[in-house]
Amino acid sequence: MEINIQSVHFSASKQLEAFVQKKVSKLDQFYDGILTADVSLKVVKPEAANNKEAQIKLAVRGSDLFADKTTDSFEKSIDEAVQALEKQLTKFKEKIKGK
Repeated sequence: MEINIQSVHFSASKQLEAFVQKKVSKLDQFYDGILTADVSLKVVKPEAANNKEAQIKLAVRGSDLFADKTTDSFEKSIDEAVQALEKQLTKFKEKIKGK
């Protein structure tokens, strides 16, 4: 799986990029047909508390899966988005097996 990380309006640290790589690469355990993962990290309204947004778009064979989470830290946003995608991948896999 190819993982593309884009940080909007700030530059992501190497630690944050490594964290994203580690978390997103674990999605391969749930479905091995993931082609690419596009991760977008963005700071929304700098004065707000919950302003760290993570969007993950997975390109899988025949479909795209998407999760968008906003919390007070990028790590938490990534964790929640990955959890949402785990559920989506499980449902997607069951749907394919049913066909």
